Amino acid sequence: MKDVARHAAVSVGTVSNVLNRPDIVSTDRRERVEAAIAELGYVRNDAARQLKLGQSRTVGAIVLDSGNPFYGQLVGGIEAAAEDSSLAVIAGSTGNREQRERLYLSLFEEQRVRGILLASTGGAQELVDGIRRRGTPVVLVESGRENVGGSSVGVDDIAGGEIAVRHLAELGRRRIGVVAARQDLRQVADRLTGARRAAQAAGIELEVLEAEDLTVLAGRAAGMRIVERTATERPDAVFCVNDLLAVGVLQAFAFRHQIAVPEEIALVGYDDIAFASSTVVPLTSVAQPADLMGRTALALLEEEIATPDAAPRHVSFTPTLVERESTTG
Repeated sequence: MKDVARHAAVSVGTVSNVLNRPDIVSTDRRERVEAAIAELGYVRNDAARQLKLGQSRTVGAIVLDSGNPFYGQLVGGIEAAAEDSSLAVIAGSTGNREQRERLYLSLFEEQRVRGILLASTGGAQELVDGIRRRGTPVVLVESGRENVGGSSVGVDDIAGGEIAVRHLAELGRRRIGVVAARQDLRQVADRLTGARRAAQAAGIELEVLEAEDLTVLAGRAAGMRIVERTATERPDAVFCVNDLLAVGVLQAFAFRHQIAVPEEIALVGYDDIAFASSTVVPLTSVAQPADLMGRTALALLEEEIATPDAAPRHVSFTPTLVERESTTG
């Protein structure tokens, strides 16, 4: 900064103002400082700045699966809100693995980020508690409950599972299959709980069809196992616990036109990802407000930073059903 100040013939304080509060610097001086910065190749040492100010401008975001467009929308909401507050976001994906979640949590704490937004596998709670005790706030995203030691935002996934199966039951479907994987994840378990409640209330059969993962390929494999059954053994409706599975199931059904959707089997997904409306048969899906969840998570983080002694808050959104041709024809 001293070199920049000397080159621009201004004080170090003026250089600091150009970097941090450019609106209070005259146009002439600001342009001189900006020209000196460009000519000298100056890059601010943000780590030193953080030590001096005692507060980072970087937020760490950890999601379960970057391959799922839902999490892209979620991070997009975080980034949009961060930009409004002149903050930066560094995001990492755990691939639904606890070990990688622990790695990112430790890394972000070591980097002294402003705070962490975490969609958790559920297996590293004691590490999260320790990070909070040491002064870094952590907001849980996609959390289904209150009293998790800090603020959280989530969707009522039990209600979401109920909405999906109730919709199918109201269409007259009596044999419903649920394609699911990773039942150890809270989100999946809650969606199954809701599905079972709706099936019991409607007095209909519910069969859980286990997939290997929460991906399109795993959904396609599960769909092919349904195709291989006789017509009388197949379900007449399928609920998938996320849209990626539903897209894979739809691909299996559409291959060589083996099963007509929704005439033979109605299909519902979960998340309402961006391309759910553009699949070969547009997909009915249970929608989560991913962008709004991301924005809310950052707002809760900023609340914790501003008032660290305030009681944590849990914000829960109610999912909604977006009906398309995969159930309504």
